[in-house]
Amino acid sequence: MKKLLLMLVAAMGLLVSSCGVHQEATSNFNQLQTQVVLDQANYDVVGTAAGECTQVYILGIGGLSKKSMSESAMSEMYKNANIKGSQAIINANVQYKASTILGIYSKVTAIANGTIIEFKK
Repeated sequence: MKKLLLMLVAAMGLLVSSCGVHQEATSNFNQLQTQVVLDQANYDVVGTAAGECTQVYILGIGGLSKKSMSESAMSEMYKNANIKGSQAIINANVQYKASTILGIYSKVTAIANGTIIEFKK
């Protein structure tokens, strides 16, 4: 009886455990690129902007592609930034975080981050 109870507890422990993976996108898939040359001290750092997109996959089926998730996270970041006047977002990048439970249920999140600057007159 003790062995059965121990095996049941071990099986339940495996079922509720999960694995997580983090990845930084090294390629820029963003088509809204603007070149800003920051070789003079004519700007101030105003803050940061962030946006994220989360998708759920059951047995690997469902959700968006990695590129679509990246674009959705960037779009959310631009929406949350509330850019006004002579402000711009620089150093925009996307990170991916994936969590899975026994390969059956997977949740992938794309997180876009950027720095908001404002140009001085």
